[in-house]
Amino acid sequence: MAPVLRTEGLTVRFGGLTALDSVDFEIRRGEIRAIIGPNGAGKSTFFNCLTGVLRPTAGRILFNGENIAGLPSNLISQKGIARSYQITNILPNATTLENVRIAAQSRRHSWSMLRHHSAYLDIIEKAEAVLEAVGLRAKADELAANLSHGEQRNLEIGIALATEPELLCLDEPTAGMSAAETHDTMELVRRIAKDLTILIVEHDMQVVMALAQRITVLHYGDVLAEGTPAEIQRNPRVLEVYLKT
Repeated sequence: MAPVLRTEGLTVRFGGLTALDSVDFEIRRGEIRAIIGPNGAGKSTFFNCLTGVLRPTAGRILFNGENIAGLPSNLISQKGIARSYQITNILPNATTLENVRIAAQSRRHSWSMLRHHSAYLDIIEKAEAVLEAVGLRAKADELAANLSHGEQRNLEIGIALATEPELLCLDEPTAGMSAAETHDTMELVRRIAKDLTILIVEHDMQVVMALAQRITVLHYGDVLAEGTPAEIQRNPRVLEVYLKT
């Protein structure tokens, strides 16, 4: 099966600092892939290139065979890549449903100031289905600011899902969660992975080892290793520079 996303020689330089150094990477359709590495390894830079936040210095990003390197975030979203952020990125003074509805509307309709959002019944139905999928249907009318931290993180996943992505990029999805919230989010990721390709940056190694089918290890902007969780856990180079065991 052809990869849904592939990078070729992906390079990012900030002045004299090389944050990504000719990274070749690919992820297969339907895969859950984790990217790990110490602070400064290039994980956030890699995510930012994939999602249009950063323009790479060199190289290609092929999504479904099309080079999307350097495209703005809104066009990359329209092509089918969505992401959550390390810091929760929601509209706190809007309801849970409104947060998801706005994302769904951005994907399905051009914005019209002359039509009220209630006129788009398909959008409301889509938003309600997304809330059901992420376990927040009962909180549809609750202000997002009043949700628990774990619920806000899952709402952000719902916002990303509402754009109907093929590739979902999750940046530290369990950051700051309790053990119970982490367990629930892991179950959520497993459920939605049935219809998606998922790329995760995550520091919690228990989460990574339990969720990922394959893991890519970055180190100073290079790919240090790739493999299954079992292969990564016994890779001597990874043990030396990252896992420290």
